Amino acid sequence: MNHFLCVHDSSAEELGELLTLSAELKRRYKQGTLKRSLEGKVLAMIFEKASLRTRMSFQIAMFDLGGTGISLKPDDIGILGQREPIKDVARVIGRYVHGIMCRTFSHQTLKELAEHAGVPVINALSDWSHPCQAMADVLTIREHLGALAGKKIAFIGDGNNVARSLAFVTAKFDMTMAIASPAGYELDGETHRRVNRDRPCLSLHSDPVEAVTGADVVYTDTWVSMGQEEETRRRVADFAGFQVNADLLSHAPDAKIMHCLPAHRGHEITDDIAESANSVIFDQAENRLHFQRALLAKLLG
Repeated sequence: MNHFLCVHDSSAEELGELLTLSAELKRRYKQGTLKRSLEGKVLAMIFEKASLRTRMSFQIAMFDLGGTGISLKPDDIGILGQREPIKDVARVIGRYVHGIMCRTFSHQTLKELAEHAGVPVINALSDWSHPCQAMADVLTIREHLGALAGKKIAFIGDGNNVARSLAFVTAKFDMTMAIASPAGYELDGETHRRVNRDRPCLSLHSDPVEAVTGADVVYTDTWVSMGQEEETRRRVADFAGFQVNADLLSHAPDAKIMHCLPAHRGHEITDDIAESANSVIFDQAENRLHFQRALLAKLLG
């Protein structure tokens, strides 16, 4: 594994090893026995989008392992590809640091960084994929439900980067997934075909009740992502009927509730469900740190 751009790029064995390492480093962290295995290593952290969990988890993970994280905002280096070509930015930064983490709008930016940097590149979010989130999610599911094989995730909402990464994860870990989206917001057909290439593990629905029935996990995400603010009124109207609430969860009363945050309570999820006993939303948020610590140790160690 040279980079981490999309879950689909890694084998089930590689991803399984990362989950095992995440759990082990989490245990050591809780016990205070974590080793500073990245002493002297530097991670460049490029942010084109605002960030809370990503920024804190990567920077703290580097600190925990003895390394240093340097945050670079658009004002620091210019919007990638405008002030100077991405390949030039990649080759300069790659000579200064041991790895690059990038949270960006376009997945193509990550591909260009990985092609030219000469050091590992990590996708901390792009329009196409959110692999670190998906891996923290399956770490959380395994902690709460045990073995992953055979478990069903129901995703209610936009067939976006989070849904796509989760879909690829379900295929890797012998899980199944049902995605319910309003017309015009479905997961793309190419991803659907790729996920189901070896076995039929992903289904697409227009009815949220149909999707959540029999689910072990019910997952949702914001209806309006960063960069889509001008579409807010239309999206809120289009997603009416796709809220994760008590009525919907009466069809999956024991399901764990997940959300990658930030949550717009009263839109995609109600406050009572986000705060319910079955909610593991903040375990997910914590596990971003533990997975990313393992990923850094693997790629930079």
